[in-house]
Amino acid sequence: MTDSDTPEQTRKPTAPAKQESLLANLLINIIIPALILAKLSGDDWLGTKWAIVVALAFPLLYGLRDFLKTGRANFFSGLGIISILLTGGISLMELDAKYIAIKEAAIPALLGFATIVSLRTRWPLVKTFLYNDKVLDTEKIASRLAENNSVSAFEQTLKQASWKVAASFFLSSVLNYFLAMLILTSPPGTEAFNAELGKMTALSYPVIVLPSMIVLILAMVFLFRRIGKLTGLKLEEIMAAHHR
Repeated sequence: MTDSDTPEQTRKPTAPAKQESLLANLLINIIIPALILAKLSGDDWLGTKWAIVVALAFPLLYGLRDFLKTGRANFFSGLGIISILLTGGISLMELDAKYIAIKEAAIPALLGFATIVSLRTRWPLVKTFLYNDKVLDTEKIASRLAENNSVSAFEQTLKQASWKVAASFFLSSVLNYFLAMLILTSPPGTEAFNAELGKMTALSYPVIVLPSMIVLILAMVFLFRRIGKLTGLKLEEIMAAHHR
C-alpha cells in the first residue's frame, strides 16, 4: 500500500450474499412434503404417522437452517409446517374429506387476506412475493425513486400489485376447494383416500397452479413496468445481479 492509496482503494470488495432460491423454497417446504403425505402414507410404506413426521422434517430443518443463517423466520417453511399439520391431523382423526377441501381452500384464502391486511403494516407481503432483493435490485430502485420524487407513486403501485397478488390466492382458494370436493370421496385413513390425495396433488398443478401463476405473472409484469416508468430504468437494470 502506497501513501497515495486510500482505504476505499485498498478495501477488498465483499462478495454479495448468496440468495436463497425461490424454487428450492417451494420444493423443500411445500412440494416434497405434499408428495410424501400423498404417496408414502399408506401402510405398505411409512404409514400416516411416520409420513407426517418425515414430511414435517423438510420445512422444519430448512426453516431452522434459514433462521440460523439469516436470523429471520422463513415464510415458506412456516406455511409448509401449517399445511402438513392440518392435512396430517385431518387424516389421523379420519375426519370427513370436506375438511380437507376446507383446509385446501383456507390456506390460499388466508394468504390473500393477509396480503391485503399487510398493506396497513410496515411489511407488505407483496414485498415477500414480488418486490424483494432475491428478484430485484431494490437498493438501486429505491435510490432512483427518491431521485425522481416517485416514492409515493410507487407505494400506490405496491397497493395495486398487492390486490392482484391477492386475486391469484383467492382464485387458487376457489379452485382448491372444488378440486378437493370432486376427487376426495373415500374415507380418510384408507389407501383409496391416500391415492385420491396423490391424484389431487398431481392435478393441482395444471388445474390450480397454472391459472394462479398466470394471474401472479400479470401482477409481476404490471409491477416491473411501473418500476421502469417511475425510475427510468430498463428491465435488466432493475433485476437482481444473480438474475442478469
